[in-house]
Amino acid sequence: MILVTGGAGLLGNVLINKLLSDGENVRAIYNNTPLAIQPSSNFECCKCDILDVVTLEDAMQDISEVYHCAGLVSFNPKDEKKIYSINVEGTANVVNAAINASVRKFVHVSSVAALGRIRPGEMIDETMVWTEETSNSKYGHSKYLGEMEVWRGVAEGLDAVVINPSIILGAGNWNEGSTKIFKSVYDEFPWYTEGTTGFVDAEDVASAMIQLMKSDISAEKFILSAENISYKDMFTMMAKAFGKKVPSNKVTPFIATVTWRLESFKSKFTDASPLLTKKTAHTAMTKVAYDNRKLLKAIPDFRYKKIENTVADICKKLMLASNQ
Repeated sequence: MILVTGGAGLLGNVLINKLLSDGENVRAIYNNTPLAIQPSSNFECCKCDILDVVTLEDAMQDISEVYHCAGLVSFNPKDEKKIYSINVEGTANVVNAAINASVRKFVHVSSVAALGRIRPGEMIDETMVWTEETSNSKYGHSKYLGEMEVWRGVAEGLDAVVINPSIILGAGNWNEGSTKIFKSVYDEFPWYTEGTTGFVDAEDVASAMIQLMKSDISAEKFILSAENISYKDMFTMMAKAFGKKVPSNKVTPFIATVTWRLESFKSKFTDASPLLTKKTAHTAMTKVAYDNRKLLKAIPDFRYKKIENTVADICKKLMLASNQ
């Protein structure tokens, strides 16, 4: 039996479907959002908070492999305590439960944010680590500390691999997570930045995770990123796939500063998260590039999908879903 945490998330959902199509027996846990996948002879799901060690120990019964996808992505200062609680304490709990259950192997989903992605002029690889100087978010720090819990587990005998995906693209709920990018372009949001970052298809991340789980690779970490693309080019790609207007207004540092300050002010009087924070504004203006060669050397047969094809496929699925 395979355990997937964070089963209701974009990556968790894609991973579960891929495992089931391979004929695997899967147990998925979720916290607040129930899974859309229906239970079957080889699939079961259960509500479980990874901060609750008792229910987590129960969920780990008869498990041989663990894919830890659960985590909180947020750059809202109001979520700081929750980010550390879920991404660090929660990961520690899952690691401990896996050790106690003597699982065969553990694959942990971290983030490129844990590598310290603010490194102008440098190609980021797996040798790099988070520091105050190279990261601008508490989220990145929380994912770095979460990795430390996995490495602590490795020192205690856990067979584990860590992956560091860049921005994951998939046809999930376009009001949540990275899929919100598609919604903003579909709504013809006119602004773009010239910052650059990495993007990767959720299907590729899930495939790489499964191949790493089945391999004899252990105590290693891998960046998962298909291509380094500017936000301007990404938004243009999405707009053309949707048949919408291409964003034409460039965001300058001054405009970004004014916007995040206004959003911060508005959020103080509402329950809504700010659309832009000081951290996300800075990140959107930064040119970042990731080196994906380590995974390609470790799994020679692995190939990333072209992001252009990924975007076209996702846009088609999202438009189909919105018309139903």
